[in-house]
Amino acid sequence: MKKPEVLIVGAGIAGPALAYWLSRSGYRPTVIEHARQLRSGGSAIVVKGPAIPVARDMNILPELRELATRNRSLTLLDPDGRRIMQIPLPSDEAKTVEVTRADLSEVLHRSARTEAEFVFDDTVTALEQDGGGVDVTFRRSAPRRFDLVVGADGLHSAIRRLVFGPERQFTSDSGLYGATVPLEPDAVEDPSEMTMLTAPNRMLAVHPSRTTPLAIFTFRAPQAPYERKNITLHKQTVADAYADVRWRAPELVAAFLDHPAPFFDPLTTVRVPSWSRGRVVLLGDAAAATALLGDGSSMAMAGAYALAEELASHPGDHARAFAAYEARLRRETNPRQRRVGLLTRLMIPRTRPGLAIRNTVGRAVGRTHRTASREATHR
Repeated sequence: MKKPEVLIVGAGIAGPALAYWLSRSGYRPTVIEHARQLRSGGSAIVVKGPAIPVARDMNILPELRELATRNRSLTLLDPDGRRIMQIPLPSDEAKTVEVTRADLSEVLHRSARTEAEFVFDDTVTALEQDGGGVDVTFRRSAPRRFDLVVGADGLHSAIRRLVFGPERQFTSDSGLYGATVPLEPDAVEDPSEMTMLTAPNRMLAVHPSRTTPLAIFTFRAPQAPYERKNITLHKQTVADAYADVRWRAPELVAAFLDHPAPFFDPLTTVRVPSWSRGRVVLLGDAAAATALLGDGSSMAMAGAYALAEELASHPGDHARAFAAYEARLRRETNPRQRRVGLLTRLMIPRTRPGLAIRNTVGRAVGRTHRTASREATHR
Protein backbone atom coordinates (compact mmCIF):
# COMPACT_ATOMS: atom_id res chain seq x y z
CA MET A 1 0.00 0.00 0.00
CA LYS A 2 1.09 3.56 -0.68
CA LYS A 3 2.36 5.31 2.42
CA PRO A 4 0.26 8.33 3.45
CA GLU A 5 2.18 11.53 2.65
CA VAL A 6 2.41 14.26 5.27
CA LEU A 7 3.72 17.76 4.66
CA ILE A 8 5.38 19.26 7.74
CA VAL A 9 5.96 23.00 7.52
CA GLY A 10 8.90 24.10 9.68
CA ALA A 11 12.29 22.47 10.29
CA GLY A 12 12.98 23.87 13.76
CA ILE A 13 12.26 21.49 16.65
CA ALA A 14 8.72 20.14 16.22
CA GLY A 15 9.07 19.46 12.48
CA PRO A 16 12.10 17.12 12.48
CA ALA A 17 10.88 15.37 15.65
CA LEU A 18 7.52 14.66 14.02
CA ALA A 19 9.19 13.51 10.80
CA TYR A 20 11.26 11.01 12.79
CA TRP A 21 8.25 9.44 14.50
CA LEU A 22 5.97 9.52 11.45
CA SER A 23 8.55 7.69 9.34
CA ARG A 24 8.48 4.92 11.93
CA SER A 25 4.70 4.75 11.86
CA GLY A 26 4.21 4.02 8.17
CA TYR A 27 4.02 7.62 6.90
CA ARG A 28 6.09 9.43 4.29
CA PRO A 29 6.97 12.88 5.71
CA THR A 30 8.22 15.89 3.78
CA VAL A 31 9.58 18.83 5.79
CA ILE A 32 9.67 22.26 4.18
CA GLU A 33 11.53 25.23 5.65
CA HIS A 34 11.53 28.81 4.39
CA ALA A 35 15.11 29.43 5.61
CA ARG A 36 17.97 28.35 3.37
CA GLN A 37 19.44 26.09 6.03
CA LEU A 38 19.06 25.09 9.64
CA ARG A 39 19.43 28.18 11.77
CA SER A 40 22.66 28.66 13.70
CA GLY A 41 23.09 30.28 17.10
CA GLY A 42 20.07 30.91 19.24
CA SER A 43 19.23 30.90 22.90
CA ALA A 44 19.85 28.02 25.24
CA ILE A 45 16.81 25.88 25.97
CA VAL A 46 16.24 23.16 28.54
CA VAL A 47 15.08 19.74 27.38
CA LYS A 48 13.00 18.53 30.29
CA GLY A 49 9.78 16.90 31.49
CA PRO A 50 7.93 14.97 28.79
CA ALA A 51 10.72 15.62 26.25
CA ILE A 52 13.27 13.51 28.17
CA PRO A 53 11.66 10.12 27.45
CA VAL A 54 11.11 11.22 23.83
CA ALA A 55 14.82 12.05 23.49
CA ARG A 56 15.73 8.78 25.17
CA ASP A 57 13.54 6.76 22.80
CA MET A 58 15.12 8.59 19.84
CA ASN A 59 18.57 7.60 21.18
CA ILE A 60 19.72 11.24 21.14
CA LEU A 61 19.94 11.90 24.89
CA PRO A 62 23.67 10.99 25.16
CA GLU A 63 24.48 13.31 22.24
CA LEU A 64 22.47 16.13 23.79
CA ARG A 65 24.39 15.72 27.05
CA GLU A 66 27.66 15.98 25.10
CA LEU A 67 26.39 19.21 23.52
CA ALA A 68 25.12 20.63 26.80
CA THR A 69 25.97 24.21 27.68
CA ARG A 70 28.57 24.86 30.36
CA ASN A 71 26.12 26.77 32.52
CA ARG A 72 26.10 25.48 36.11
CA SER A 73 24.91 28.45 38.15
CA LEU A 74 22.76 31.58 38.00
CA THR A 75 24.04 34.73 39.70
CA LEU A 76 21.46 37.45 40.38
CA LEU A 77 22.46 41.10 40.52
CA ASP A 78 20.65 44.12 41.89
CA PRO A 79 19.88 47.17 39.67
CA ASP A 80 23.35 48.57 40.41
CA GLY A 81 25.12 45.39 39.39
CA ARG A 82 25.88 44.17 42.92
CA ARG A 83 25.71 40.44 43.51
CA ILE A 84 22.66 39.29 45.47
CA MET A 85 22.86 35.50 45.34
CA GLN A 86 24.01 32.51 43.33
CA ILE A 87 21.65 29.65 42.53
CA PRO A 88 23.14 26.29 41.46
CA LEU A 89 21.58 24.76 38.38
CA PRO A 90 20.94 21.06 37.70
CA SER A 91 24.03 18.92 37.18
CA ASP A 92 24.77 16.65 34.23
CA GLU A 93 23.07 13.79 36.06
CA ALA A 94 19.79 15.68 36.45
CA LYS A 95 16.68 14.81 34.48
CA THR A 96 17.13 17.89 32.30
CA VAL A 97 19.71 18.99 29.78
CA GLU A 98 20.40 22.54 28.57
CA VAL A 99 21.51 22.89 24.95
CA THR A 100 21.32 25.62 22.36
CA ARG A 101 18.24 25.57 20.18
CA ALA A 102 20.48 25.27 17.13
CA ASP A 103 22.21 22.15 18.50
CA LEU A 104 18.88 20.52 19.34
CA SER A 105 17.55 21.32 15.86
CA GLU A 106 20.66 19.84 14.23
CA VAL A 107 20.47 16.63 16.27
CA LEU A 108 16.78 16.16 15.44
CA HIS A 109 17.44 16.87 11.75
CA ARG A 110 20.18 14.24 11.59
CA SER A 111 17.87 11.71 13.21
CA ALA A 112 15.08 12.31 10.68
CA ARG A 113 16.81 13.08 7.40
CA THR A 114 17.47 9.47 6.34
CA GLU A 115 13.73 8.72 6.28
CA ALA A 116 12.18 12.12 5.54
CA GLU A 117 12.51 14.54 2.65
CA PHE A 118 13.75 18.01 3.65
CA VAL A 119 13.25 21.02 1.38
CA PHE A 120 14.87 24.35 2.32
CA ASP A 121 14.43 27.87 0.94
CA ASP A 122 10.76 27.36 0.15
CA THR A 123 7.39 27.94 1.76
CA VAL A 124 3.68 27.28 1.31
CA THR A 125 1.68 30.02 -0.41
CA ALA A 126 -1.74 28.34 -0.67
CA LEU A 127 -3.65 25.22 0.39
CA GLU A 128 -6.86 23.71 -0.91
CA GLN A 129 -8.22 20.67 0.88
CA ASP A 130 -11.00 18.23 0.07
CA GLY A 131 -12.20 14.90 1.41
CA GLY A 132 -9.21 13.03 0.04
CA GLY A 133 -6.23 15.28 0.60
CA VAL A 134 -4.64 18.72 0.46
CA ASP A 135 -3.37 20.45 -2.68
CA VAL A 136 -0.41 22.63 -1.73
CA THR A 137 1.14 25.47 -3.71
CA PHE A 138 4.72 26.46 -2.94
CA ARG A 139 6.73 29.59 -3.62
CA ARG A 140 9.42 27.69 -5.53
CA SER A 141 8.56 24.00 -5.87
CA ALA A 142 5.90 22.50 -8.11
CA PRO A 143 2.46 22.01 -6.55
CA ARG A 144 1.93 18.71 -4.73
CA ARG A 145 -0.87 16.81 -3.06
CA PHE A 146 -0.57 15.45 0.49
CA ASP A 147 -2.80 13.39 2.73
CA LEU A 148 -2.17 15.67 5.72
CA VAL A 149 -0.46 19.00 6.45
CA VAL A 150 1.14 19.94 9.79
CA GLY A 151 1.93 23.54 10.68
CA ALA A 152 5.06 23.33 12.83
CA ASP A 153 6.27 26.76 11.76
CA GLY A 154 6.37 28.57 15.07
CA LEU A 155 4.87 31.63 16.68
CA HIS A 156 4.30 33.47 13.39
CA SER A 157 2.94 30.38 11.61
CA ALA A 158 2.13 30.82 7.94
CA ILE A 159 -0.02 27.67 7.97
CA ARG A 160 -2.09 29.02 10.86
CA ARG A 161 -2.61 32.27 8.96
CA LEU A 162 -3.58 30.52 5.70
CA VAL A 163 -5.96 27.98 7.24
CA PHE A 164 -7.14 29.38 10.59
CA GLY A 165 -7.00 33.15 10.20
CA PRO A 166 -4.85 36.23 10.93
CA GLU A 167 -2.25 36.00 13.69
CA ARG A 168 -3.89 38.73 15.77
CA GLN A 169 -6.89 36.44 16.39
CA PHE A 170 -4.78 33.97 18.35
CA THR A 171 -2.01 35.94 20.07
CA SER A 172 -2.04 37.92 23.29
CA ASP A 173 0.82 40.10 24.44
CA SER A 174 2.44 39.56 27.80
CA GLY A 175 3.52 43.20 27.75
CA LEU A 176 7.14 42.11 27.38
CA TYR A 177 9.69 42.09 24.59
CA GLY A 178 12.58 39.71 24.16
CA ALA A 179 15.84 40.42 22.34
CA THR A 180 19.15 38.57 22.04
CA VAL A 181 22.52 39.09 20.42
CA PRO A 182 25.60 36.82 20.27
CA LEU A 183 28.76 38.02 22.01
CA GLU A 184 32.47 37.38 21.59
CA PRO A 185 33.80 34.30 23.45
CA ASP A 186 35.72 36.47 25.92
CA ALA A 187 32.53 38.28 26.97
CA VAL A 188 32.20 35.91 29.94
CA GLU A 189 34.80 35.40 32.66
CA ASP A 190 33.31 32.18 34.02
CA PRO A 191 31.91 29.86 31.30
CA SER A 192 29.88 27.99 33.92
CA GLU A 193 27.99 31.03 35.21
CA MET A 194 24.94 32.83 33.86
CA THR A 195 24.63 36.38 35.22
CA MET A 196 21.31 38.21 35.42
CA LEU A 197 20.54 41.78 36.44
CA THR A 198 16.96 42.83 37.12
CA ALA A 199 15.73 46.40 37.41
CA PRO A 200 12.09 47.49 37.46
CA ASN A 201 10.53 46.41 34.14
CA ARG A 202 13.81 45.09 32.77
CA MET A 203 16.04 42.05 32.89
CA LEU A 204 19.49 41.75 31.35
CA ALA A 205 21.41 38.49 31.28
CA VAL A 206 24.65 37.11 29.91
CA HIS A 207 24.47 33.39 29.17
CA PRO A 208 27.73 31.49 28.52
CA SER A 209 25.98 29.03 26.15
CA ARG A 210 28.33 26.38 24.74
CA THR A 211 30.64 28.23 22.34
CA THR A 212 29.07 31.66 21.76
CA PRO A 213 27.85 33.69 24.77
CA LEU A 214 24.55 35.48 24.44
CA ALA A 215 23.17 38.75 25.80
CA ILE A 216 19.46 38.45 26.63
CA PHE A 217 17.19 41.49 27.02
CA THR A 218 13.69 41.04 28.46
CA PHE A 219 11.72 44.20 29.17
CA ARG A 220 8.51 46.17 29.17
CA ALA A 221 8.20 49.07 26.75
CA PRO A 222 5.45 51.51 25.77
CA GLN A 223 3.04 49.80 23.42
CA ALA A 224 3.71 50.77 19.82
CA PRO A 225 2.94 49.29 16.40
CA TYR A 226 5.19 46.28 15.99
CA GLU A 227 7.04 45.83 12.71
CA ARG A 228 8.70 42.42 12.47
CA LYS A 229 11.28 43.43 9.85
CA ASN A 230 12.08 46.94 11.08
CA ILE A 231 15.52 46.25 12.58
CA THR A 232 16.18 49.96 13.08
CA LEU A 233 13.09 50.23 15.27
CA HIS A 234 14.08 47.10 17.22
CA LYS A 235 17.52 48.52 17.97
CA GLN A 236 16.14 51.87 19.07
CA THR A 237 13.59 50.17 21.33
CA VAL A 238 16.30 48.18 23.12
CA ALA A 239 18.58 51.21 23.43
CA ASP A 240 15.78 53.30 24.93
CA ALA A 241 14.73 50.56 27.36
CA TYR A 242 18.24 50.15 28.83
CA ALA A 243 19.46 53.75 28.64
CA ASP A 244 19.64 54.15 32.44
CA VAL A 245 20.64 50.59 33.38
CA ARG A 246 24.11 50.16 34.89
CA TRP A 247 26.48 47.21 35.07
CA ARG A 248 27.37 46.03 31.53
CA ALA A 249 24.27 47.45 29.88
CA PRO A 250 26.07 50.05 27.67
CA GLU A 251 28.47 47.39 26.36
CA LEU A 252 25.73 44.84 25.67
CA VAL A 253 23.39 47.37 24.07
CA ALA A 254 26.29 48.44 21.83
CA ALA A 255 26.71 44.81 20.73
CA PHE A 256 23.00 44.68 19.91
CA LEU A 257 23.21 47.89 17.90
CA ASP A 258 26.27 46.70 15.97
CA HIS A 259 24.81 43.33 14.97
CA PRO A 260 23.29 43.23 11.46
CA ALA A 261 20.29 41.11 12.47
CA PRO A 262 19.77 40.67 16.21
CA PHE A 263 16.73 38.77 17.46
CA PHE A 264 13.76 40.85 18.64
CA ASP A 265 10.13 39.88 19.19
CA PRO A 266 7.22 40.55 21.55
CA LEU A 267 6.76 37.75 24.07
CA THR A 268 3.29 36.54 23.23
CA THR A 269 1.02 33.65 24.08
CA VAL A 270 -0.76 31.74 21.30
CA ARG A 271 -4.21 30.30 22.00
CA VAL A 272 -6.06 28.60 19.14
CA PRO A 273 -9.58 27.32 19.92
CA SER A 274 -9.03 24.18 17.84
CA TRP A 275 -5.66 22.96 16.63
CA SER A 276 -7.01 21.22 13.53
CA ARG A 277 -9.18 22.07 10.58
CA GLY A 278 -9.93 19.26 8.19
CA ARG A 279 -6.66 17.65 7.19
CA VAL A 280 -4.48 20.43 8.62
CA VAL A 281 -3.20 20.42 12.20
CA LEU A 282 -0.95 22.74 14.23
CA LEU A 283 2.00 21.65 16.35
CA GLY A 284 4.35 23.33 18.82
CA ASP A 285 4.35 27.12 19.14
CA ALA A 286 2.03 27.43 16.15
CA ALA A 287 -0.68 25.84 18.30
CA ALA A 288 0.11 26.95 21.86
CA ALA A 289 3.14 29.18 22.44
CA THR A 290 3.65 30.26 26.04
CA ALA A 291 5.76 33.33 26.74
CA LEU A 292 8.68 33.16 29.19
CA LEU A 293 8.31 29.57 30.42
CA GLY A 294 11.24 28.39 28.32
CA ASP A 295 9.82 24.94 27.64
CA GLY A 296 8.52 25.48 24.10
CA SER A 297 11.10 23.11 22.61
CA SER A 298 10.30 20.39 25.14
CA MET A 299 6.59 20.73 24.47
CA ALA A 300 7.27 20.65 20.73
CA MET A 301 9.09 17.32 21.07
CA ALA A 302 6.37 15.89 23.33
CA GLY A 303 3.69 17.13 20.93
CA ALA A 304 5.43 15.58 17.93
CA TYR A 305 5.56 12.22 19.67
CA ALA A 306 1.91 12.44 20.73
CA LEU A 307 0.70 13.42 17.26
CA ALA A 308 2.61 10.60 15.57
CA GLU A 309 1.40 8.09 18.16
CA GLU A 310 -2.24 9.10 17.76
CA LEU A 311 -2.04 8.94 13.96
CA ALA A 312 -0.59 5.44 14.27
CA SER A 313 -3.34 4.48 16.73
CA HIS A 314 -6.11 5.74 14.41
CA PRO A 315 -5.07 4.63 10.92
CA GLY A 316 -7.21 6.23 8.23
CA ASP A 317 -9.02 8.47 10.74
CA HIS A 318 -7.07 11.71 11.02
CA ALA A 319 -9.98 13.51 12.70
CA ARG A 320 -9.96 11.19 15.71
CA ALA A 321 -6.16 11.22 15.80
CA PHE A 322 -6.03 15.03 15.78
CA ALA A 323 -8.65 15.25 18.53
CA ALA A 324 -6.84 12.73 20.74
CA TYR A 325 -3.50 14.48 20.21
CA GLU A 326 -4.97 17.87 21.09
CA ALA A 327 -6.65 16.54 24.23
CA ARG A 328 -3.35 15.04 25.42
CA LEU A 329 -1.28 18.16 24.83
CA ARG A 330 -3.80 20.64 26.21
CA ARG A 331 -3.46 18.92 29.58
CA GLU A 332 0.15 20.13 29.48
CA THR A 333 -0.20 23.51 27.76
CA ASN A 334 -3.34 24.93 29.43
CA PRO A 335 -1.89 25.04 32.98
CA ARG A 336 1.29 26.61 31.63
CA GLN A 337 -0.61 29.34 29.85
CA ARG A 338 -2.62 30.12 32.97
CA ARG A 339 0.64 30.80 34.82
CA VAL A 340 1.95 33.36 32.33
CA GLY A 341 0.68 36.44 34.18
CA LEU A 342 2.14 35.37 37.52
CA LEU A 343 5.43 34.41 35.90
CA THR A 344 5.86 37.75 34.13
CA ARG A 345 5.25 39.64 37.38
CA LEU A 346 7.73 37.43 39.22
CA MET A 347 10.50 37.45 36.63
CA ILE A 348 10.23 41.11 35.58
CA PRO A 349 8.82 43.03 38.56
CA ARG A 350 7.52 46.51 37.88
CA THR A 351 8.78 48.07 41.14
CA ARG A 352 11.65 47.82 43.61
CA PRO A 353 9.34 46.28 46.28
CA GLY A 354 8.43 43.69 43.66
CA LEU A 355 12.13 43.04 43.10
CA ALA A 356 12.61 42.50 46.82
CA ILE A 357 9.86 39.88 46.86
CA ARG A 358 11.31 38.16 43.82
CA ASN A 359 14.76 38.08 45.40
CA THR A 360 13.34 36.55 48.59
CA VAL A 361 11.84 33.78 46.48
CA GLY A 362 15.16 33.40 44.69
CA ARG A 363 17.04 32.98 47.96
CA ALA A 364 14.58 30.29 49.07
CA VAL A 365 15.04 28.45 45.77
CA GLY A 366 18.80 28.73 46.11
CA ARG A 367 18.72 27.23 49.62
CA THR A 368 16.51 24.38 48.36
CA HIS A 369 18.91 23.61 45.50
CA ARG A 370 21.95 23.67 47.78
CA THR A 371 20.27 21.35 50.28
CA ALA A 372 19.24 18.95 47.53
CA SER A 373 22.79 18.97 46.10
CA ARG A 374 24.33 18.16 49.48
CA GLU A 375 21.88 15.33 50.08
CA ALA A 376 22.58 13.90 46.62
CA THR A 377 26.33 14.06 47.32
CA HIS A 378 25.98 12.20 50.62
CA ARG A 379 23.80 9.43 49.19
